[in-house]
Amino acid sequence: MLTRTEMNAATVEILWTRLVSLVDEAATTLVRTSFSHVVRDAHDYAVVLLDRQAQLVAQSTQSIPSFICTLPATARHIIDRFPADTMQPGDVYVTNDPWMGTGHLPDINIIRPIFHGGDLIGFSASVAHSPDIGGRIRSPGIRELYEEGLRLPPLRLMQAGERDEAIFAILEANVRISEQVLGDLYAQIAANEMLGQRLAELIDDTGLRFNDFAADIQDRTEQAMDAAIRAVPEGRYSYTVEVDGFGDPVVIACTLTIADGRIEVDYTGSSPQMDRAINVVPTYTRAYTCYALKCILSPNVPNNEGSFRSIHVGAPEGSILNPRFPAPVGARAMTGHLLPPAIMGALADVIPDRVQAAPGSPLWSCHLTGRDKGKDYAFFFFLNGGQGATSAKDGYPAVSFPSNLGNTPIEVLEANAPVRVTQRALRRGSGGDGAFRGGDGQITEIEILADSPVTVSFMANRLEIPAQGLNGGGAGQPGAVLLNGAPYDPREISLIQPGDTLTLMTPGGGGFGAVAS
Repeated sequence: MLTRTEMNAATVEILWTRLVSLVDEAATTLVRTSFSHVVRDAHDYAVVLLDRQAQLVAQSTQSIPSFICTLPATARHIIDRFPADTMQPGDVYVTNDPWMGTGHLPDINIIRPIFHGGDLIGFSASVAHSPDIGGRIRSPGIRELYEEGLRLPPLRLMQAGERDEAIFAILEANVRISEQVLGDLYAQIAANEMLGQRLAELIDDTGLRFNDFAADIQDRTEQAMDAAIRAVPEGRYSYTVEVDGFGDPVVIACTLTIADGRIEVDYTGSSPQMDRAINVVPTYTRAYTCYALKCILSPNVPNNEGSFRSIHVGAPEGSILNPRFPAPVGARAMTGHLLPPAIMGALADVIPDRVQAAPGSPLWSCHLTGRDKGKDYAFFFFLNGGQGATSAKDGYPAVSFPSNLGNTPIEVLEANAPVRVTQRALRRGSGGDGAFRGGDGQITEIEILADSPVTVSFMANRLEIPAQGLNGGGAGQPGAVLLNGAPYDPREISLIQPGDTLTLMTPGGGGFGAVAS
């Protein structure tokens, strides 16, 4: 058996690459067996491998950034409810509780213990955004969590390989498109099972002591992150980001304190929690904080638990970044996606070559539900604004950041909802001016073909307050939502009629640096 002292750099690299390949193979299983476009086309999922203490060891290459930090926390909540010594091969656990998971109900988390030689050695974990979770369709205007759909506390979904039929029946009875929801759930279960099998095969093939190896790469990564933090001048750095709210703007106040190889991130001064669904639970707040700092400081070292040990995040209880239950959280990305721009703004003066201006996000989405030709449908699609510029190049147009979701293809949209896409184009000139320009947004126009009224909601922001530039760069253009050519308020759930036309114009990213005179 390989011991920790036998792992030189070459051995670590070879085994590490094999581990990532295992997780990627499991992720491919999830994508190829999924039923919904959300996983298959938008790639709104993640698969991770955890050690015995439910600490991150490896992630799938195609993963939503926030999920990397949340899944280990979810697994630890599962262990709190179902102690490790009570688990057995074939067990599968599930939850979508926002405070234990990714921050909103549509994301279903699946945790599976991995056994080898009769011993629990780790966990495979996955999360996928379900195409529906019941309740009202997702909207920033929702007033409390109970409106947002079915909430699953930590549950044992399968015991020793046998399904708990009651859980499956409850889930099927509470969602609009059960075949897609359950199909994606089975795909997650298959992906988790495959990852466990492949890890066991790797151990048998190499003699790897998995938890020793996990501790080794986590320690190495922590040392690399510590060195990256120490390369930044110590000090206290602050920045504030604002975005459209319900009346008053939403404010994210961010203060970073860098000292002795550690970073403290404090969000005191941010907006209080709201009775609208744009609140962000602490796991999601930490996730996008860690992601931003990882991108800035140590982008080339693969993610694992060691990446984040030197980062400490706090937000006052009762604030929009640490709300009290049962605050609504369904549209939490509309606030959470502001955290990387806030952190980059705080560090813009001290390390300007590593940050970028604010993107034309938060990510946009449009949700459509109804009945057409006697059949129920529920569908949503994503739209991306322009990325912010950097000190070295223009921002990319219509690319998601800080998430990495894909723009939903026209063919997928028209095949899954009763609509016709009449225009999709870049929104030329919508990026902010500067030495380097912000990325352009996009224009998507759809015609409603349904034979009955359609319930519609949006996650759409920066209609009033644009994405700001950095270091003298100009702001991007705000976005716009039009119904039949007239301005339309996207913040509440509403009905639109057959034959109506929706025009969605996503914001441009901020520019970087002043234009030379």
